[in-house]
Amino acid sequence: MPDVAVPPFRALDLAARLAAARQRSLALTDGLTAEDMVVQSMPDASPVKWHLAHTTWFFETFVLVPLAGLAPFDPDFGYLFNSYYDAVGDRHPRPKRGLLTRPPLERVLAWRAHVDAALARYLDDGPSPNAVTLLELGLNHEQQHQELIVTDLKHLLSQNRLEPVFRPRGADPDLPVPPLGWVPHPGGLLEIGHAGPGFAFDNEGPRHKVWLEPFRLADRPVTCGEWLEFMADGGYATPSLWLSDGWAAVQAHGWAAPDYWERDMDGGWSQFTLSGRRPVNQAEPVTHVSFYEADAFARWAGARLPTEAEWEVVCRDRPARGGDGDTDRFHPAPLAGPSWHGEVWEWTASAYLPYPGFATAAGAVGEYNGKFMSGQMVLRGGSCATPAGHARPTYRNFFPPQARWQFTGLRLAGSA
Repeated sequence: MPDVAVPPFRALDLAARLAAARQRSLALTDGLTAEDMVVQSMPDASPVKWHLAHTTWFFETFVLVPLAGLAPFDPDFGYLFNSYYDAVGDRHPRPKRGLLTRPPLERVLAWRAHVDAALARYLDDGPSPNAVTLLELGLNHEQQHQELIVTDLKHLLSQNRLEPVFRPRGADPDLPVPPLGWVPHPGGLLEIGHAGPGFAFDNEGPRHKVWLEPFRLADRPVTCGEWLEFMADGGYATPSLWLSDGWAAVQAHGWAAPDYWERDMDGGWSQFTLSGRRPVNQAEPVTHVSFYEADAFARWAGARLPTEAEWEVVCRDRPARGGDGDTDRFHPAPLAGPSWHGEVWEWTASAYLPYPGFATAAGAVGEYNGKFMSGQMVLRGGSCATPAGHARPTYRNFFPPQARWQFTGLRLAGSA
């Protein structure tokens, strides 16, 4: 069949959403200096300037150059701002992105404006369905990098003893830890995975059947108050609670509390946030813990982590807070009762593997998710830094089990 143009009303809707997403990325830089935006605090994080450039490179490389005939803004940028697409060509080493003082920020912003204008013209001309698919992917890719801008920036600012404030906000109420409830599920033969409508990443499908034994799932994430009990009971000093690799990580990194936590002079605990250092609030969902820590806590609590299928079949029928990343809060809110996905990414017991029938897309965009399906664990739910729309129940986030710099927490599960 011929690749016909998309109806004008759909192109207009996509153009508006795309412009809003691109503007949101720039809005996240409000208040930052050029120096803030070039530094790389660790190999897993990237400078803000690099995120702005890479998302622009994505649209230029996969849409505008091959489909609209646009010449690259600067041929050297392909090497500097490719992330991991081997099929596209060589790239600058990831751990050295913080050394890219050139091109300067002004040049990157000029490139963004150039690409934005070209995207608007291309959408005015009536893109093909194939182009719309790539543009939707690029839009959601941009939103993923908005979350990374927040989390990478938090790690960067935390390294500065001045502990700069990124987004001021008032104090949260000091609530008691809400009671923990359980939702039973009979199990059985069930379907999981995205089946439409709306956008989904390739790793969210195909929809398929799974068999689940009867189980139960906690009605809220684990809180900081419960984590303090785990710490006080010697959780970080009890080898029997930990997987072997987890215990090795505790010893190697000296973990004794979640990332960004610090013991105060009076013996209490505070945590660095993007609104400054604050006392640990016992009613907040605990965050910045690794899979290993989440697994050890679950064992200490006489429970376990849910599989991603268990998490999905329960949480998809519950009201979601949704991603709060568009509110500029950038910190989990205290819980007053049951809470479903949206405050912290929740570690599951599932390794990040392809669903039955999964196939990568043709071409370089096929490297988007499939090439990482080894050595990582699945997280579900979205966080306080996740853009709205990305907290859908089928979304499969994934990180190595030792990762802590994301807003990662946990929810308990157990046998029925």
